[in-house]
Amino acid sequence: MSSNDKEVTADTTAVWKNHVSVPDTPQGFTVRTTYPTNPDGAEVMLERWEAGSEEPPHSHPGDDMTVVVEGKMSIQFYTKSSDGLVPDGQEIYLNKGDTGYIKAGRIHDAKYIEDCKLVYVHDKAFGFSAEDN
Repeated sequence: MSSNDKEVTADTTAVWKNHVSVPDTPQGFTVRTTYPTNPDGAEVMLERWEAGSEEPPHSHPGDDMTVVVEGKMSIQFYTKSSDGLVPDGQEIYLNKGDTGYIKAGRIHDAKYIEDCKLVYVHDKAFGFSAEDN
């Protein structure tokens, strides 16, 4: 990089521009996406979440991977019982630079402790299935 070039960071790159709000999603969430072009494609989303926002317990039809570019978030896994959803293990925290993986159909929530920028990869067309408590 020459001395005339401006350093490219998460704050200055165009990668984090052109985000949109999506109807029927939690407040504080915006996204920029790509779409699979074949049945074996992967969907990639660049997500931004405001601190204090959260996703209720849900699952996805495919495996997913989340890379935390900035911020801090937590994930709690659940199992279904006759009494509703029951936490499955300890809450997991992901910080800047961490990567989390979730198997298809695994019930989980997500809480955004700090403003977050995430790279989210889903191994097929994205889907979201809300789970009742």
